[in-house]
Amino acid sequence: MPTIQWEDFEKIDIRVGTIREVNDFPKAKKPAWQLLVDFGELGLKKSSAQLKDLYEGQQLIGKQVIAIVNFPPKQIANFFSECLVLGVYTDKKEVVLLAPDRKVENGWKIG
Repeated sequence: MPTIQWEDFEKIDIRVGTIREVNDFPKAKKPAWQLLVDFGELGLKKSSAQLKDLYEGQQLIGKQVIAIVNFPPKQIANFFSECLVLGVYTDKKEVVLLAPDRKVENGWKIG
């Protein structure tokens, strides 16, 4: 991977949010959930997340996650994803969510 400058990192707006709603996404090419994430003062943002291998929809509601919130909306099938929820890929290509280890305010910035 190429080395980036500190200014490059500062362009990425990474925040904590809480998942408020989870819906099935049958039109996605890979199994995914449609999430509605609460980022406090930044408001609610939608995200498509390929988490079905490890997470049931109901267990995601109320979970805090870490996401990039300053990407432009990305169309995935008939859905516009407004943020990128971050996770770690396992050796089986399953996604494990990144999350704070204790509850914090929605919208707080990672830096």
